[in-house]
Amino acid sequence: MSGFICPVCRERLSLCGKSYVCANNHTFDLSKAGYVNLLMSQQSSLKRHGDDKMMVRARRDFLGKGFYNELRESLCRVVCRSLSEDSTVVDVGCGEGYYTSKIAEKSGFEIFGIDISKDALKYASGSDKTSSFAVASAFSLPFENESADCVLSVFAPSAYEEFHRVLRENGKLIKAIPLEDHLWELKCALYEKPYKNKPEKRNDELFRLVSQEEIKYKIILTEKEDIENLFKMTPYYYKTGRSDAEKLLSLSTLETTVHFGVEIYEKR
Repeated sequence: MSGFICPVCRERLSLCGKSYVCANNHTFDLSKAGYVNLLMSQQSSLKRHGDDKMMVRARRDFLGKGFYNELRESLCRVVCRSLSEDSTVVDVGCGEGYYTSKIAEKSGFEIFGIDISKDALKYASGSDKTSSFAVASAFSLPFENESADCVLSVFAPSAYEEFHRVLRENGKLIKAIPLEDHLWELKCALYEKPYKNKPEKRNDELFRLVSQEEIKYKIILTEKEDIENLFKMTPYYYKTGRSDAEKLLSLSTLETTVHFGVEIYEKR
């Protein structure tokens, strides 16, 4: 893969010292942590609450306890068996690199991590020195057409048109999504009338579903800090009133279901 392209003129970027530079001399400096910011200023409105510093720290601390290890191991297996040795993987919405770094460790793939959160990429690029990370939008990926073998999307927005553009012929889109019972008991503790998760929308015109697997198990949180971190890393944190949130945060233990789907699609 040629690597990143310039978000201004779409020419290839070359790493010169500690900066990426294109043929038109547009220059993007590496941060101290090692990522590059390729998010254009007009795209800044795309930043979601889930990418703020508090959410990033909560997610890092929660995932660091191993509660989602089963999903991470499953994703590693699926990605590694779906691709050849010299493949290029783009992890869109990579966050703190929890899944990215494990795939990099288990494979010899060329891996690029993309996220709109600088705070998340500080952790990702700080802990994973083998992958390349950039601040960028899923809806304007800084890669050439047909330059990647696999797009990985873990609980991230599905920018199907962009995924299709950057994938090579017969390229793979591998998605991890929350299924209907995900965090059901947590929602029961929060709301009088909790709801099941709705099915993810697919794009059958651009991608053909090849296979899917379901992962479902219970996690037991015995520390208030873990309950709070799990709550903070979900979209419910910003949508829940104080009185409902206090019901959950008053609990000393929480047993809840985690319910994931891992789907493999092939570019049409």
